[in-house]
Amino acid sequence: MNEPRYLFSGAVRCQRGAPPFTLTLTGAAVAPAAGALTLTFSGEVPADLPATLRDASIEAGAAGRYRIRSGGREWQVTGGSLSAAREAAAQFYAALPPRPVPRAKRLFWRLVLALAATRTGLVLLRALRR
Repeated sequence: MNEPRYLFSGAVRCQRGAPPFTLTLTGAAVAPAAGALTLTFSGEVPADLPATLRDASIEAGAAGRYRIRSGGREWQVTGGSLSAAREAAAQFYAALPPRPVPRAKRLFWRLVLALAATRTGLVLLRALRR
């Protein structure tokens, strides 16, 4: 087996499914690609794989073999493939600049705040609210 291909930090949920997607691992990935990570396996899954793992690592082997390690134990998924999906929304939205506030909305709130700063304006705002 090779170096760990995927590393999880903390709890990893193991969900069994119907073929072709027999196992799905969901948890938080370790840096540098930190964030939610979902791995979906097809193939034969060991019967003794628990419902939750802790700090798991996944290594790829030859001919569709994958080793799952967690806490000194390991399990082999054989005869299948692996599909990975990472949550990229946080990085995507962090790269986008914030949308500017429309001019009409800025003008509206300036007017409301200016009215609220005076006694006459407060009376007018209360009258408009009714």
